[in-house]
Amino acid sequence: MRAILLGGGLALLFSLFGTRVAIRAFTRLGLGQEVRDDGPTTHHSKRGTPTMGGVVIIAAAVLGYLLAKLVTLEAPSASALLLLFLLVGCGLVGFLDDYIKVAKRRSLGLRSKAKMVGLTLVALVFGVVSLLPALEDDNGLTPASTAVSFIRDVEWLTLPAALAVVLFWLVITGSSNAVNLSDGLDGLATGASMMVFAAYTLVTIWQNNQACDLTGGRTCYDVRDPLDLAVIAAALTGACFGFLWWNASPAEIIMGDTGSLALGGALAGFAILTRTELLLLVLGGLFVVITLSVVIQVVVFKASRGSGLFRRVFRVGPGHRVFRIAPLHHHFEQLGWAEVTVAIRFWIIAGLCVATGLGIFYAEWVVGS
Repeated sequence: MRAILLGGGLALLFSLFGTRVAIRAFTRLGLGQEVRDDGPTTHHSKRGTPTMGGVVIIAAAVLGYLLAKLVTLEAPSASALLLLFLLVGCGLVGFLDDYIKVAKRRSLGLRSKAKMVGLTLVALVFGVVSLLPALEDDNGLTPASTAVSFIRDVEWLTLPAALAVVLFWLVITGSSNAVNLSDGLDGLATGASMMVFAAYTLVTIWQNNQACDLTGGRTCYDVRDPLDLAVIAAALTGACFGFLWWNASPAEIIMGDTGSLALGGALAGFAILTRTELLLLVLGGLFVVITLSVVIQVVVFKASRGSGLFRRVFRVGPGHRVFRIAPLHHHFEQLGWAEVTVAIRFWIIAGLCVATGLGIFYAEWVVGS
């Protein structure tokens, strides 16, 4: 427990003061954000705001975790190292994207295919290594499991190892891109991610206290290294909290794809390593809704342009748009909502999703006891 408090506290301090240093350094280096021309016109004033702030979040979380382990004289676990690899690996893909944007002075960085290739490589390495028999602990548990999971492994949905790796790839790339799509308003993705990481701090502490090698019974949890995962969850919560001081509207720095892809990858890592893959859809419900808004917009727009039958059935014109602009948060801006209003109301939705997810998690344990 001491390591959890140390990890969270140190990461918060590193992020809070480190972000201020990064703002000055990135401004001096000219690492300013480029803004999409087809977005809300109110965002044009953000052009030139320092970007790549996700570097601070990643560094603060990693340093907070490592120093907490050093102070408590505990060795990092295999699960924790894999999660850090996923955090840093996805962050590196985002960093390349951000660097191309600022170097070429355009709002688009890596091509979507190149970005997906990078995320795929990171996800496949994570997936394969997390299932290696060489990483089994004394209870025979590998960091990840081949079974599909909701609140715990669903035994009758156990997959071959190759299909399990494909599932991990879907979770990681989907989560990374979902957080990336949500990072369009000052503080929105940072605040929402912080809530989900806080939830995973509680989940992993509970899983440790109810571990099968301690309590037994039907409601125990077969999860490897839950307490060590709690340290990283606390560190990421603290890192996001400290960054939010400078990222809240009006933002003095933007996390960029460096931060959003890293945070999304970390969320996926927690879901996989804690055997709560499908529960992430509830805990991160806000990210799911925002992603669906983009999918719906693209599908309807393309279908209405290419299919007369589609237009007749749904009584829409060619090139129909469900939302004024996607992702969803920009739609509400176009309706006249102030940016800070959208962000706060979406934070409330994110909090409700997290509360619902934690309620489901606890209720399942109570019912099974």
